[in-house]
Amino acid sequence: QVQLVESGGGLVQAGGSLRLSCAASGRTFSGLGVGWFRQAPGKEREFVAFVRWSGGSTNYGDSVKGRFTISRDNAKDTVYLQMNSLKPEDTAVYYCAVWRYPIYAVTHTNGYDHWGQGTQVTVSS
Repeated sequence: QVQLVESGGGLVQAGGSLRLSCAASGRTFSGLGVGWFRQAPGKEREFVAFVRWSGGSTNYGDSVKGRFTISRDNAKDTVYLQMNSLKPEDTAVYYCAVWRYPIYAVTHTNGYDHWGQGTQVTVSS
């Protein structure tokens, strides 16, 4: 069974950048694509970005459009989230997961499986 491991989180000042990684272990990535979500304390898990295996199309949440970029490296079985122009409101635990259930939109957590353990991103003002 595939397991996802996120890394790359940390503390950064507003306006700075971070690159998160989501690596597959155990097996290669399965499903139809990989999504990134985030969850801040006391808030619901929020859709951030998605990349589809077939064709490589991408989707982004409105709050990160133009600042974040999702990409994939098939040879390394890794999906990246490049985050630029970070804001304090981007502070959250970031999770990646495999989109397996297309009955749900890519923005909906119910469509995903094999969630990673998360990586903390903290943006100071």
